Amino acid sequence: MSEDEGRHAADSSPDGAFARPDGVDGGFEPQPRSQPYVPPPPTVSPAEQAVFGRPPDAGAFAPGLGERIPPRPTHNPPVPKIFADSFGAGPDAREGFAPLPGTRLHPSGPPTESPWWKSDAVRDPWRDPTSPFWLGRGAIFTGGAPAQVDPDQDAEVSDDLLDESDDEDLEPPDNVRRLRFGLPAFLITLLLALVAGAIGGGAGWFLTKNVDAALHRPDVSIAKVKTPVTRSATSVAGIAKRVGPAVVSILVKTPNQFAIGSGVVIDKDGDILTNNHVIAGAVGTTGASIVVTFSDEATAKAKIVGQDPTSDLAVIKVTNEQLTVAQLGDSDGVAVGDPVIAIGSPLGLQGTVTAGIVSALNRPQHVFSDDGSSDAYLNAIQTDAPINPGNSGGALVNSSGAVIGINSAAALGNTGPGGAQSATTGIGFAIPINYARDIALQLIHTGKALHGSFGAQGKTAVSGVEVGGYIVQISPGGAAAKAGLNTGDVIVAADGHVIHSFDQMIVIAQLHKPGDRISVTYYRKNSATKTTTTVTLD
Repeated sequence: MSEDEGRHAADSSPDGAFARPDGVDGGFEPQPRSQPYVPPPPTVSPAEQAVFGRPPDAGAFAPGLGERIPPRPTHNPPVPKIFADSFGAGPDAREGFAPLPGTRLHPSGPPTESPWWKSDAVRDPWRDPTSPFWLGRGAIFTGGAPAQVDPDQDAEVSDDLLDESDDEDLEPPDNVRRLRFGLPAFLITLLLALVAGAIGGGAGWFLTKNVDAALHRPDVSIAKVKTPVTRSATSVAGIAKRVGPAVVSILVKTPNQFAIGSGVVIDKDGDILTNNHVIAGAVGTTGASIVVTFSDEATAKAKIVGQDPTSDLAVIKVTNEQLTVAQLGDSDGVAVGDPVIAIGSPLGLQGTVTAGIVSALNRPQHVFSDDGSSDAYLNAIQTDAPINPGNSGGALVNSSGAVIGINSAAALGNTGPGGAQSATTGIGFAIPINYARDIALQLIHTGKALHGSFGAQGKTAVSGVEVGGYIVQISPGGAAAKAGLNTGDVIVAADGHVIHSFDQMIVIAQLHKPGDRISVTYYRKNSATKTTTTVTLD
């Protein structure tokens, strides 16, 4: 393609506007360097010129920039006469200090009136402001010795020290004191120390003997008054004395742990009634043992006669001919407000007695533990006699000394950190002795106990002011299912008792024997009509 054709193609292309001009060959011509822009000086107004400008007749700045300025001496102005008279040297003063160093100056103030300073004593300028003083040299060492205080002596000693600096036997000046401690001074000091020690020792012996005699008197006696105390058989002390030996401490030891509870001796054969959860840890555990400790500190190993987890009761047996058997009373005759005492081994403290009253009766309680050793429903006697861990299985005794209950549990409340449950003081529960006696006889006779079963599970239901036992689950073929009860029914009465919770329904069933018939009144689900049926317990 020719040059003209190429240029024509470039002009017709979209970039033709940026093509090289005609007749231009080679590289681009360099552009001229632009000069920096200098703005013109601002315009000064006449007012500013009159205030800040140079006077009309003034020349250039002097000195000029970079010009060296010659030094000019400065003349001090004369001191005013009043200052010269006040602070200047006196008319007789020589050139320099006035007075000269070493000149003795006599005080001009009044004499001292201090009672601690004697007028005829050598005056010390540091303590007596009216003593003579003089100006001396600084605190320097001259010829190896410090400068003297008196200028005359200082000059003499300095000259002597300078003249005799090479003499090894240089004697110190007369006014330099030197302490000499020879044999006579040592003997005198030793004698004084011995005399002082003898005097001090004698004084100490005398004071010690007299003080000890004043504080300790062997002939003194303290009066003792005999005040006989009459304790009736019905007092707490009398009851504890009679019933205490019948209550024992039970120690259950396993290879991993041990637990302490209580028990009550119920017959001469060595049968002891206690809670099932006290001895449950020894069941089926290799190397476990049960040790019973009596009130006289005698001990004996025990064996399990029978257990009943449903009622949380158990019977163990020991071999011991020296037994005190507890007197079992009638729990049906107990009334709210009756005085009672609890005997047991709380926290391992054997033979502890606490007192209180009966707070409530027929209190349904579901007693259970985390390890599964206790899961029972109790128709309990409530008492405010303190019951603590270790009291379980002990005796609850009335004012006549008869056992009316087996202490089993304490109420739990959310009083610990993070809502943890702990025992609540003043609310404890005991199994009525009439019920416990029946279970104990069954365990002694057969090793097991029978209870009536309702055949249902539930929870407490509250609807307005109505309270009852809500059936959550029915056991197929169980007593409740055979009686026509269904899930969702609410039981409000059973066996002549008003039902306030489902736990109460379970307790009523367990108090009966299998085959017993009880009446049950309930509300059908979504119905306002009461229905009464008869349940035959399994």
